[in-house]
Amino acid sequence: MKTMEVPHRGLHLAYDDVGTGLPVVLLHAFPFDREMWRPQHGPLSAEDFRVLAPDFPGFGQSTSGNGEFTIDDAADVIADFLTSLKIDRAVIGGLSMGGYVAMAFARKHPSHVAALILADTRAAADDETAREGRNKAIAAVKANGPAAFGESMLPKLLSEQTQKTTSRVVEFVRKLATRQTAPAVIAALLALRDRADAVASLESIPVPTLILVGEFDAVTPPLAAARLAAHIKGSELAHIPEAGHLSNVENPDVFNAAVIKFLKKVR
Repeated sequence: MKTMEVPHRGLHLAYDDVGTGLPVVLLHAFPFDREMWRPQHGPLSAEDFRVLAPDFPGFGQSTSGNGEFTIDDAADVIADFLTSLKIDRAVIGGLSMGGYVAMAFARKHPSHVAALILADTRAAADDETAREGRNKAIAAVKANGPAAFGESMLPKLLSEQTQKTTSRVVEFVRKLATRQTAPAVIAALLALRDRADAVASLESIPVPTLILVGEFDAVTPPLAAARLAAHIKGSELAHIPEAGHLSNVENPDVFNAAVIKFLKKVR
């Protein structure tokens, strides 16, 4: 783990920096942190890619900073992150919430994007049912704490096969999901609830884009991935078998192979 100060944000940012070569920034899902990308560190760095995985403000070992946590603001934090590392252009990848931030980054900072990787995510904003679900989740965190909330999410995030047959993965996901703080979880739920619809900006994405989705993703299902692919000109769509919402953790071999194949074409 490395850290950097972002003084104008009052932010202490924690991140992993593994390997050399084309920078690939991987943005984590909710309610996790940068460690969810550990299955990607070795395989990607072995192919001469530089894996950069930051903790969003308030998550993992990053401080909250002095700004409000929104999807757009998180994208600006990543821009500051790259500036501090003197990186002009990078592949920007994200899963779920990280995908929302990646799309916002592509819209707000297009000159810094070499390519996009969007995993298990969607472009549409929350509808009224989903927004009410976020409100209930906030109430649950306040009433029962973030660890209980994180535990309650596991059945939605992992495929039935993963839950039944891969206890190591379940425990890894549980550890990450239950160690975040209540302020961070609540701030992110508000950001997810209130995020802007990104569909209109997809057709203007000019860079190579890889879209990945778990075969059994119940949170952002394959249809959502197909809609992303339909809107982003020239994008590639890859289905990850035997995986739910956390496809990079549940089936890392297939996930990594798809990502590496894509990155070699854009290097």
